[in-house]
Amino acid sequence: MKERDFFSFMSDIQMYDLTQDLSIHTPPWPTYMPLGIQYFKRIAGAHMGRGASGQIITTSNHVGTHMDGEIHFFPSGRPIGKVPMSEWVGPAAVVDISDAVGDYDLYTPKMITDRVEVKKGDILIINTGYHKYGWDQPESDEMRYFVRHPGPGRDFHKWVMDMELKWIGVDCGSADHPMNTILRHLHESSFVAAEKLLQEKHDAESWDSYFPQDEYYQVMHIKLFPKRIVHAENLGGDIDQLSNRRAWVGCFPLKGIELESSMCRIVAFTE
Repeated sequence: MKERDFFSFMSDIQMYDLTQDLSIHTPPWPTYMPLGIQYFKRIAGAHMGRGASGQIITTSNHVGTHMDGEIHFFPSGRPIGKVPMSEWVGPAAVVDISDAVGDYDLYTPKMITDRVEVKKGDILIINTGYHKYGWDQPESDEMRYFVRHPGPGRDFHKWVMDMELKWIGVDCGSADHPMNTILRHLHESSFVAAEKLLQEKHDAESWDSYFPQDEYYQVMHIKLFPKRIVHAENLGGDIDQLSNRRAWVGCFPLKGIELESSMCRIVAFTE
């Protein structure tokens, strides 16, 4: 493609922002530090100076839309800033399974591939529908967003490895099922409800017999990060406009050499 044709093509592409709004009101992952913003100077003058506005930000890396990096769970992995840009962008499948899952439900590879073509090496964006419970939405519900959202079934992480996916994005609090995280202990009544649903829908004896915790505790983090398959959490924005379509997707985290994870902007591009 000639330069003129390239610029003409790029001027006509459609961009979709898949990023959640970021604010001091954005809840972090439970138990993590929230975002804090403080002015240290203002244009008219305040505290230490005048002539321009300046801010200090304090935060954990797990507030709003963010990319979990390899060293978040795998100390021998690469920090965010050492991952080449080519691994953050590429062809993607954006799947909408919101009509098939509810509180505490499990999703499977078949639910994904029945709706959109997924190719080996793709980025995979999963729309569970739970972004509608995000803090900035009319149906905001922090408990449903973090504690009750659907999560991957037993074989999902194995399929992800077989497909050699570049990275995964989810529109809820975690790429793991919330009851396979610390939240099962923080919210015991939710664990009871999730276990009851599992027993009824999957004929399981118990949650721990279906998901032995030695193998499934934060499996999407612990088993996949050493394989350089990471994930972004808390997506939102225009995600409903890309239901069951293929697109070109880019994640743009900070190039932080020490960062275990990073807040980021995630954008999808289509013709």
